Amino acid sequence: MLIILDRDGVINQYNGSYICSVDEWLPIPGSIEAVARLYKAGHRIAIATNQSGIARGFYGTDVLNSMHRKMAQLVEAQGGYIDFIAYCPHHPDEHCGCRKPLTGLLDQIRDHLQLSTLEGAVMVGDSRKDLEAGLAENCQTVLVRTGNGKYTEQDLQTRPIPGASVITHDNLRAFADAVLLAEGLEKNE
Repeated sequence: MLIILDRDGVINQYNGSYICSVDEWLPIPGSIEAVARLYKAGHRIAIATNQSGIARGFYGTDVLNSMHRKMAQLVEAQGGYIDFIAYCPHHPDEHCGCRKPLTGLLDQIRDHLQLSTLEGAVMVGDSRKDLEAGLAENCQTVLVRTGNGKYTEQDLQTRPIPGASVITHDNLRAFADAVLLAEGLEKNE
């Protein structure tokens, strides 16, 4: 199964401020291990992340690439692998096709992995935008309560996404536990 993860607030700590340096990119406890465990269980892992801080001039693609290298190296040190990272560098006012909730990033992932569809994939995020993008591509949607997730969970109670079936977990580690348990696989902890 393909598992598509948002980055900020799902894999790394996020408090609403832009993460502008490699030193500021700090994984949520258990998230790196969760990614590695899912990969070792046979799942493909991709990242879809909005990064308007580039267009706003807060950091450049070189810094973003360094953050992604750090993330990939941490995952690989745990025996995992990230198949592809898609990011949107545009400002929201640019009205590009790749900024979530639009599906351009997911389309990039689908094309890079040479898939005909993303149906059956899982989209894990902490925001409504993540969920809407996943739903538009027929992905199963999962909300984590880290990052903006608790706010998003409250928002969905008053403004549900029509036709959406959203599964909620406390964090990426709890999501990985649930997936591996459902598959009858041991937790590698």
